[in-house]
Amino acid sequence: MNKKELRNFSRQKRQQLSVHDIEVFQDLILIRFQQIPLPFISYVHSYVTLEKLNEVDPTPLLRYLEFRHPGMKVAVPRINDQEELDHILIDDETIMVDNKFGIPEPLSGFTLEPELIDLVFVPLLGFDETGNRVGYGKGYYDKFLATCRQDVVIIGLSFLEAVKEIVDTDPWDVPLHYCITPNRVYEF
Repeated sequence: MNKKELRNFSRQKRQQLSVHDIEVFQDLILIRFQQIPLPFISYVHSYVTLEKLNEVDPTPLLRYLEFRHPGMKVAVPRINDQEELDHILIDDETIMVDNKFGIPEPLSGFTLEPELIDLVFVPLLGFDETGNRVGYGKGYYDKFLATCRQDVVIIGLSFLEAVKEIVDTDPWDVPLHYCITPNRVYEF
């Protein structure tokens, strides 16, 4: 399957999910996530969920990590003037505003350098059995992940299972280390 086909297929399948399906799948993804052996985590970068797109919400996983790793901080993306991602530390007081794509971003906050990030939850529409992912097509995350440390843990979350192969990957595509679905943990 090529990227365009996978994007269309995944969008269609996700829109068919009921509220009940999503609630059950979220719980199963959290249970599967808890099985992954992770190093101590100080800083996590996480995407902000777009409910209208039926994305997996990483918030329960972040709460679990905060419990397991006291003092852990969370950063979320904000698109800067160079059309790259800044990583803004957030807390309960952070004010979020929608960007030009309708994605909530922090209005202000401290910018975290990518080399400090220990774990990244990446948004995706689909992925394949070797860890290649298809995002929303703008390349923000591939550019960002290329600036992270070699030992950063890259995790995708998906309500859908892997396809056999994405046939049109690019040399700059950064693969996942794990992808968690309601049915299993894929390790790459």
